[in-house]
Amino acid sequence: MKSPHDLTGKDKGPGPAPFPPLAEEPGRGIEIAGVLLSLAWALLILGFLLISPPGSDANTFGLVATMLMVFLPVALIWVVVITLRSVRALRSEAARLQATVEAMRTSYVQTQSQLPAPQQGKSSVERKIDEIAASTRQAETVLTSFISRRDAALSVPSVDRKAALAAPIVDITTEQSALALGSPAEDLRAPLSVRDFVRAMHFPESPDDREGFRALRIALEDRVVAKLIRAAQDVLTLLSQDGIYMDDLTPELPRPELWRRFAAGERGRTIAGLGGIRDRSGLALTAARMKADPVFRDAAHHFLRSFDRTFAVLEPNATDADLAELSNTRTARAFMLFGRVTGTFD
Repeated sequence: MKSPHDLTGKDKGPGPAPFPPLAEEPGRGIEIAGVLLSLAWALLILGFLLISPPGSDANTFGLVATMLMVFLPVALIWVVVITLRSVRALRSEAARLQATVEAMRTSYVQTQSQLPAPQQGKSSVERKIDEIAASTRQAETVLTSFISRRDAALSVPSVDRKAALAAPIVDITTEQSALALGSPAEDLRAPLSVRDFVRAMHFPESPDDREGFRALRIALEDRVVAKLIRAAQDVLTLLSQDGIYMDDLTPELPRPELWRRFAAGERGRTIAGLGGIRDRSGLALTAARMKADPVFRDAAHHFLRSFDRTFAVLEPNATDADLAELSNTRTARAFMLFGRVTGTFD
């Protein structure tokens, strides 16, 4: 009878090598040898006891000694038998595993030889890695396009981009002659809007306040406003050491015309409404530290000068609504507090 190859007349080619059959169980020669040795030992002990004359030392061992003489060597014999059988089984298993690995390697080589040329040399794992790399590159492209997209939720409409500072403020302490090296970076930057200025004066509410951090970052890019922000941050930090927090103070919000009169240079009782902080403990603690701590006093005066100089330039561009919103910021509350302590409104 013909084989399937003979009936079809076609050569099916070299197929994957079959896996080797399971190794045969180790023979029972070791167990037989163990049984024979055990019987031989038992017969020797029995013969020794039978041929010993009555009254000899062999008959006085007792039952326990006899049991030890018989079963202890037998137990040792079977321990050796079991150990040898385990070693033989492990050797057989190792030989079977080695034959299996060889068969798998042969099958892999034969399968690779049957693949087209572009796919030769690449296993399924390598092809999967290539697919993952392609997906990663595609994800990076999508992520890049997403990051480069403008966030409309945080963008400010053009109508709100009115410049906060009408003209640059010249600081005589840091004024230097300009060098002909092209336009400075701040001249190429969009001007700070009143809305962003007011929001930056309040500082971010929490780590999740994206709008607050955005306004603060933009405000810090302006040199003049950055000085005011740092001065405000210094005094707020110093006040917090005495347990004075601007969020705990509820000021009487002044009218916008008082702010405009202050920006015009008016001082004294006529603008006393700007000192809207009435918290007695906060005023007392601040006044006591102003007298006792020269560092605190210098920081307070520096903050007041920065606020006065910056606000004078901001006021012409701010509406009454902007001034009302500015009155409720942390920086403005600190100005009201230090203004009352230093007698600015007296």
